[in-house]
Amino acid sequence: MRKVLFEAHRGGGSIASRHQAPVGPEEPDESGKTAILARQAKRESAARTYARHLPIVPVRAEGMTVYGADGRVYLDCLAGAGTLALGHNHPVAIGAIRRVLDSGAPLHVLDLATPIKDEFTETLLGVLPRELAADARIQFCGPSGADAVEAALKLARTATGETGLIAFTGAYHGMTAATLAASGDTSVRIAARVSDAGVTRLPFPQDYRCPYGVGGEGGVRIATERLRRLLADPGSGLTPPAALLVEPVQGEGGVIPAPDDWLRAVREITRAHRIPLIADEVQTGLGRTGELWGVDHAGIAPDVMVLSKAIGGGLPLAVIVYRSSLDRWTEGAHAGTFRGHQLAMAAGTTTIKYVREHDLAARARKVGERLERALREAARQYPVVGDVRGRGLMLGLEVVYPDAAPDPLGARPAAPGLARRLRAAAFERGLLVELGGHHGAVLRLLPPLTITDAEADRVIGILTDALAQLSRDPRP
Repeated sequence: MRKVLFEAHRGGGSIASRHQAPVGPEEPDESGKTAILARQAKRESAARTYARHLPIVPVRAEGMTVYGADGRVYLDCLAGAGTLALGHNHPVAIGAIRRVLDSGAPLHVLDLATPIKDEFTETLLGVLPRELAADARIQFCGPSGADAVEAALKLARTATGETGLIAFTGAYHGMTAATLAASGDTSVRIAARVSDAGVTRLPFPQDYRCPYGVGGEGGVRIATERLRRLLADPGSGLTPPAALLVEPVQGEGGVIPAPDDWLRAVREITRAHRIPLIADEVQTGLGRTGELWGVDHAGIAPDVMVLSKAIGGGLPLAVIVYRSSLDRWTEGAHAGTFRGHQLAMAAGTTTIKYVREHDLAARARKVGERLERALREAARQYPVVGDVRGRGLMLGLEVVYPDAAPDPLGARPAAPGLARRLRAAAFERGLLVELGGHHGAVLRLLPPLTITDAEADRVIGILTDALAQLSRDPRP
């Protein structure tokens, strides 16, 4: 299949080509695809997202390759929003699922102990930061990252007796009430009538659009000092925090890595004030950023880690791992019907082992650096790209108005309309990508950690060609 992919995609500006495999009776043709998309638009809610901008009906997939019902072949740089660490239908994950199905083991066990669950727990603890894993407890949550963040906040409030929370601008933690309150998207939070009372939101430090107007080390120093003084000042108005919640790399917020020095300072300050530090590793976890965990770049161990997406091997699974001193819950304090997902635990175990044994974190770092270098070169050639940033295989290109006046730090205004056109141009050429960022102007790359060099070259070629087209006609 991969040979078919590369042959089909030969040539920089070609439209996604038709694969040669016959379409079986279970796979619709072009007209069938159109009918399916029409029925989806009629039946599904107005809240649907990816389906609006990526009109594809996937029927088969392998690795990074997705085959559409219309016969077109696509490279997947979404990977289930980072869920598919090994890509689609990897043999080790599929094999683990089949073994469970063939064994007759129960698939649904609530929170009962099983050999499958025990192996998953042992495997996960074996790859977590040692300081945390040495004295950890695990809570299996409902199978979504949002539920796990909710659990982490509930845990911290129970353990500390406090109700406040320190969170950050640009953050994204989920779509439930407490996670929306902690997130930075005001429009979604207000529309849902979710109160963020008790949440203190601080600027997230970054270079390109430094919230303090200085950038670099100066911005990190100011961000650090602001947190330090906020906690030390009895007149700050801060609701006593039960926790500080942070993403090692803000994903939906525009692929913004937390500066390592700042994250180390946050760890030091929260420890000094006995405030639990919660690391939301739902998207950054299991090799995505070029280290096994996003916090590994700064060399810290949080008090709570929120894990989902990749740890389930492509199936729904979410847990929180936390220091035993925080385990003040009573029976049933947090539960969820599907927290005993045996297939996900089996697929997760084999995926974690595969990532570790094949050092896919290092692979993500190497390929990510290669992609980033190439995209920075494209940015120098095509000024519609204001910034290229990220870590490992979690990368973003911020699209800007090339002719607009820059701010004092050199950043031009975000151009969400141009970003949407870039996404569409990439799709026409056979690349599945999405947008994020404060203005929806950051094109995000989240390919599987198993991406080949040839696939990376193809991604570069498609994006460079799409940028060239956009630069020739940079209308909004």
